[in-house]
Amino acid sequence: MRRVFALLALVIAPHALAQATAIFAGGCFWCMEPPFEKLKGVLSVTSGYTGGFTANPTYEKVSFETTGHYEAVEVRYDPAQITYGQLLDVFWRNIDPADGDGQFCDRGEQYRAAIFYANAAERDLAVRSMANVASKKKLKVATHVLPAMRFYPAEDYHQDYYKKNPVRYKFYRFNCGRDRRLEQVWGK
Repeated sequence: MRRVFALLALVIAPHALAQATAIFAGGCFWCMEPPFEKLKGVLSVTSGYTGGFTANPTYEKVSFETTGHYEAVEVRYDPAQITYGQLLDVFWRNIDPADGDGQFCDRGEQYRAAIFYANAAERDLAVRSMANVASKKKLKVATHVLPAMRFYPAEDYHQDYYKKNPVRYKFYRFNCGRDRRLEQVWGK
């Protein structure tokens, strides 16, 4: 009977076996959704919270730095189409790796940059990519590499904020100086 259910699951949802998850914190989660969502092989990107010590965090609690959580994105992807290493490359190009106190105009522990690894292979790739960034850019990387913890999706109004509120999003991103700083760090 188990074999029948296993075969049925493959017929109904063959894509379910071709999924992996990566979690990245790069400052404001609104700004981390777009670069991952446009990649071939990325199935979904969800804004949320991870790395803290409080169950069921809310934006208000995280904003007051009382939960220990990072604003982060959970990236579900098809590893047959895109690798974890390629996702790491996109992550690095969208943060200031030398800023340990937040990202761009957003300051505080919830805006720190981090890679949350799920296993030893991801940890090793993350550490190697960090060493590569430090060497290439000749800077001290302040980004954290941490074991994955429970990911809590953010409130609905945060999901796809850049699509739902494009004018406000662009205004925020511009005023925060994100793109100017990314160009300084990474070039055009």
